[in-house]
Amino acid sequence: MPGAPGARSPCAAGQSTCALGRGAGGSGRGAQSGSSQPRLPRGAGPGGGREAAGRAAGSGRPRQAQSRGPGLLAIFGRSVGASGGPRGRTSWGRICKSVGQGLDGAAGSSPCHRRVSAVPVRQHVIWCSSGEEGGQKRTEVNISPVCCSARYNLAVLAFFGFFVLYALRVNLSVALVDMVDSNTTSADNVTSKECAEHSAPVKILRSQTGKRYQWDAETQGWILGSFFYGYIVTQVPGGYIARKVGGKRLLGFGILGTAVFTLFTPIAADFGVGALVVLRALEGLGEGVTFPAMHAMWSSWAPPLERSKLLSISYAGAQLGTVVSLPLSGIICLYMNWTYVFYLFGIVGIIWFILWISLVSDTPETHMRISQYEKEYILSSLRNQLSSQKSVPWVPMLKSLPLWAIVVAHFSYNWTFYTLLTLLPTYMKEILRFNIQENGFLSALPYLGCWLCMILSGQAADNLRAKWNVSTVCVRRVFTLIGMIGPAVFLVAAGFIGCDYSLAVAFLTISTALGGFCSSGFSINHLDIAPSYAGILLGITNTFATIPGMAGPVIAKSLTPGNTIAEWQTVFCIAAAINVFGAIFFTLFAKGEVQNWALSDYHGHRN
Repeated sequence: MPGAPGARSPCAAGQSTCALGRGAGGSGRGAQSGSSQPRLPRGAGPGGGREAAGRAAGSGRPRQAQSRGPGLLAIFGRSVGASGGPRGRTSWGRICKSVGQGLDGAAGSSPCHRRVSAVPVRQHVIWCSSGEEGGQKRTEVNISPVCCSARYNLAVLAFFGFFVLYALRVNLSVALVDMVDSNTTSADNVTSKECAEHSAPVKILRSQTGKRYQWDAETQGWILGSFFYGYIVTQVPGGYIARKVGGKRLLGFGILGTAVFTLFTPIAADFGVGALVVLRALEGLGEGVTFPAMHAMWSSWAPPLERSKLLSISYAGAQLGTVVSLPLSGIICLYMNWTYVFYLFGIVGIIWFILWISLVSDTPETHMRISQYEKEYILSSLRNQLSSQKSVPWVPMLKSLPLWAIVVAHFSYNWTFYTLLTLLPTYMKEILRFNIQENGFLSALPYLGCWLCMILSGQAADNLRAKWNVSTVCVRRVFTLIGMIGPAVFLVAAGFIGCDYSLAVAFLTISTALGGFCSSGFSINHLDIAPSYAGILLGITNTFATIPGMAGPVIAKSLTPGNTIAEWQTVFCIAAAINVFGAIFFTLFAKGEVQNWALSDYHGHRN
């Protein structure tokens, strides 16, 4: 009997006493009150995880507790069915952790006073481990169903949001080909004669109804680059505002504003280059708040062991948007004219905004259709990680080395990403003399590979953490190394393949695809180290990461005045070296646990 002399308490010294009670009519009475409810048997306390943790009310079958290491306590709750009491009543599992590190996250509070919800005919397991000295302390709750859940509905809507966002971003690069008089830019192109022409030039018959403009290559560069000048401005303010007012409205109106400005692109082009540059900068302002706002929302919605899956699903929409919009924009220009590219994607953006505002909420607490079970699952999984501070700890945040590890990795990754995005097509056209843009599928293939890698890496990362107990920091480091070293290797290879355009396409595809692994690496590490300030952290890192989009192509252009293979090899080697440096820096200094400055007090919990 647990109450017999010499019986070991279910909680070790210094821990609060926990009981396994039965929720009869909403009551959860303790086992020491003299009621008939079961008590914890011997061996259920720390170090005794091999015995059954208790018997469900009315059930004669023991529950096996998993041994997760020293200091493990597993408590199981089970619904009461026809064999053990009134149908619909459930038993309640309660967790035992050391005082000052309770589930509620408040110093000195006892977690045993918080009831963990249960659902009929579903087993609920909560375990805690004191771990070794200085090791991670983890609190796990059973996973809420995925199908039709509010958090995965949010991920799907966000997926389509970023799909629209990137379609709005890249459509101009395709439409610009038909907006500009081809005779204006032909004199600016310097084609190398080192490689032979792979195929005879194909004359593509296009619609001639759209208006043409006399813009030279430099002017086109200003039009395309003006987006980043607006984009870089709203990164940090976007993260700060999202924390104050919520990410739902900020993300929604950011994409809505971009969609509306896109509708006015043909009118701005008629007014002149200056008007179009200003319009593109305004679009950048709208898009600049989107990623910080989404990160801020996921800080309230994504359980720690589902972060990789949820974020990879939502952000993978950006890659698929590129995959679809590149060939689709070309088809629209071919059969209609370039103005319809902006009208179509602008209208799609407005439709998405209406769905987003109608179906999404900032937090689980304010969601109208979320189940009570899913809400409690999300809230309990995040309770130890969120801060209740109203002010932002700017000084400790900016002094945090793990934050700067993400900054360096993000900057380095984007340098290679924008090199692949903007320069390799030019390299293959002017050096290899193979115009990849003549084939819509080949131009979209690298981004299709990246989209697949993002989805698969998110699943793999969370499985490694949840099923194999691989530490968060180890997962983030490994996936970052794959997603940065891999693209660097194939980027260098693309410069040394000679005139083999088939290998160039293959290396471009592999390089861009491997970059998708970073979506489960440094890209979501903001939520690991400071979930309460994830939007602000992403704003900081993305501010630095936008610089390569502005400076990288300019530097590469200055390094290739003669458009020779040797000059392009230099460009690729510099980009690869920056990528490798970022991967190594992140591996050395990244963390996978919530930092002290990100918690309400310095006695907070580790992830």
